[in-house]
Amino acid sequence: MLFSPLTLGEIEIPNRLVMAPLTRLRSGIEGVPGPLVAEHYRQRASLGLIVSEGTYPTPAGQSYPGQPGLVTEEQIAGWKKVTDAVHAEGGRIFAQVMHGGRVSHPDITGGHEIVAPSAVAIDGEVRTPNGKKPYPVPRELSTDELPSVIQEIVTASRNAVEAGFDGVELHSANGYLLHEFLAPNTNVRTDSYGGSPENRARFVIETVNAVVEALGANRVGIRISPEHSVQGIAETDPADVRATYEVLVDTIASLNLAYLSILHHDPKGELVQDLRERFNGTFLVNTGFGVVTTRDEALALVADGHADAVVVGRPAIANPDLARRWREGLPLNEPDPSTFYGEGAKGYTDYPFYAN
Repeated sequence: MLFSPLTLGEIEIPNRLVMAPLTRLRSGIEGVPGPLVAEHYRQRASLGLIVSEGTYPTPAGQSYPGQPGLVTEEQIAGWKKVTDAVHAEGGRIFAQVMHGGRVSHPDITGGHEIVAPSAVAIDGEVRTPNGKKPYPVPRELSTDELPSVIQEIVTASRNAVEAGFDGVELHSANGYLLHEFLAPNTNVRTDSYGGSPENRARFVIETVNAVVEALGANRVGIRISPEHSVQGIAETDPADVRATYEVLVDTIASLNLAYLSILHHDPKGELVQDLRERFNGTFLVNTGFGVVTTRDEALALVADGHADAVVVGRPAIANPDLARRWREGLPLNEPDPSTFYGEGAKGYTDYPFYAN
């Protein structure tokens, strides 16, 4: 099953291995993906679907130095070379559109103000081009500003299609802006976008609808990570988590999106499988940051009917030919964590393919 085709939106993928969106920070100060980035993604085109690293839709939404964007003509042209390289190898690639929200600093955004649902800072430090600094208190977005933020995400999604991507994944996970609206500790608003689960899900639902209207539902996926309390998120009340994500999934289910991707430590558990049933569409799972997904686990998740496809990160970093290696039961390269983030080819484009 893991190596059988799957229809995903308007495309068919040849196997059910999806390359996770992986922050790699190799697009320079201008956020323009270059030849090295194109080569990295090209090498991994045999995976069923590639989801790009998170790309910012507005300078204020950039979270990391070296992160690519989908804003300028130069960025779009850079991504076009990436998608051309992937497609030339027969691959398929979605762009992950990611507004970082409060996970940033003005030293990273070029002086742009850091914004979020509420003026609640992350307790900790962020790595900026000028060294580590405390996360700033973000400015709360006014109700009147929210449509323009959604429009920035829509425009970036249109830019992704212009750049040749097969679709987009809206990043509503891992503590970034859309997730910040969902979580009760990062969204303490008192207007119609805060308070109840219905209100906290509203901004995400409106964003999804706007992007679907612009691109068509078959080109839009969404990634969520309920109970994944990273980067200051605290989704610790099971009843509230369930209520919030049930509202979100129930509301977007009728749109017939390309897929729903869930990052969760227990993909076979009641919460994840209940959300799958509610979504009633193509369903991707990722077991999270804590453990590396194994071949046996991936095989079982699909064979046992818990997912339509499995999203993998670190194995795809170290093994550009992961689909072949897992299909044939071949040994794997080990990833080098010291090269996950940064510059250059080392640990990026120099992992070997399996030698026949």
